[in-house]
Amino acid sequence: MSQGAGDNRSLLVLAGLLAGLGLSPTWAIHVYTPREVYGTVGSHVTLSCSFWSSEWISEDISITWHFQAEGSRDSISIFHFAKGQPYIDDVGTFKERMEWVGNPRRKDGSIVIHNLDYTDNGTFTCDVKNPPDIVGKSSQVTLYVLEKVPTRYGVVLGSIIGGALLLVLLVVALVYLVRYCWLRRQAVLQRRLSAMEKGKLQRSAKDASKRSRQAPVLYAMLDHSRSTKAASEKKAKGAAGESRKDKK
Repeated sequence: MSQGAGDNRSLLVLAGLLAGLGLSPTWAIHVYTPREVYGTVGSHVTLSCSFWSSEWISEDISITWHFQAEGSRDSISIFHFAKGQPYIDDVGTFKERMEWVGNPRRKDGSIVIHNLDYTDNGTFTCDVKNPPDIVGKSSQVTLYVLEKVPTRYGVVLGSIIGGALLLVLLVVALVYLVRYCWLRRQAVLQRRLSAMEKGKLQRSAKDASKRSRQAPVLYAMLDHSRSTKAASEKKAKGAAGESRKDKK
């Protein structure tokens, strides 16, 4: 049985005894951690732990971190904060690799693990007690330690991604430029067509006006031509009659 489970069962027994004595324990403390955290070999990672309590932060507050390695059933205590002092594991696998960065007054019980290794894969449990809030549910976070990517591969990968993004931006810019030029050309053609249509209408109006002015002149010329022709025919007829008289 893990040590964390044993502590929780003890707390439940204590709560039962308090209830039997007519005392009501407070169940208001809540502990929060992320579900998963990722790190790479040789780097460091912060295991965040925050809590909320309905009581003022007392001098007897305690914060405990347990670790259960991947594939293991046993849970071991690796960190404990009590009486205002942090107590870091100095004999286990986290010896000289753990740092306390929490602040109980700010309701923070976070720790940092340095120089990560594959053996750090597993589940970390944060448990907080703030008397009289002594019964509450702990919170767990799973740490995944991944292989460190070599710098040269990271640089190559970053260059490839950057080049791909630049190519996409260039294609988008080219598409917008072509569309802009096409729209501008369409606008110019539209203006030219409008100007041509307007010019045709103006020429048609001028031609109509010119025809309307020429019509009376033509009619006058026709009348004059008809009058001249009639006079010529009359004169011709008169000359022919006179010639016939002379013959008689």
